[in-house]
Amino acid sequence: MRPFKSSFLALVVVVAAALAQTAAEKPTLDVRRVGARLACQCGCKDSVATCSMLECGFSKPAKERIARMQAVGMSDDQIIQAFVRDYGPGIYLAPPNAWGWIVPYASVGFGLVVIWLFIRKYRKPKPLAEIGPAEIDDPDLAKYKDQIEKDLAKLE
Repeated sequence: MRPFKSSFLALVVVVAAALAQTAAEKPTLDVRRVGARLACQCGCKDSVATCSMLECGFSKPAKERIARMQAVGMSDDQIIQAFVRDYGPGIYLAPPNAWGWIVPYASVGFGLVVIWLFIRKYRKPKPLAEIGPAEIDDPDLAKYKDQIEKDLAKLE
């Protein structure tokens, strides 16, 4: 019975350690929403919410600061303005506008239309002119034609 208690205690400690995370390690949806509007200053091209650098020197403290500001009751715009005031306008990531959403899909559509027109123009079989049966002008070919006709007559 004694080994069961020690293994259960070890399991409780491991579970508690796994759940004990700071706001930067496990950000809430609100922190990620605000962090998506701020550029990470560690040198990567990601936002504070999506920075994938382990132990990032900027995004981790920034997420904690965002969580503290939200706990005080500051709005998203106030938090973003505080970061812009502290780090300059280069930290602000504007949300994508309609142009940013339309251009990729319009480019794909335009490319498909160009491919369709190309295939339609160059792959369309051209109708043969109604010229009737082919006439053989060469006497050597006529000799072979007569031989073919004789062989076909023998087969029937």
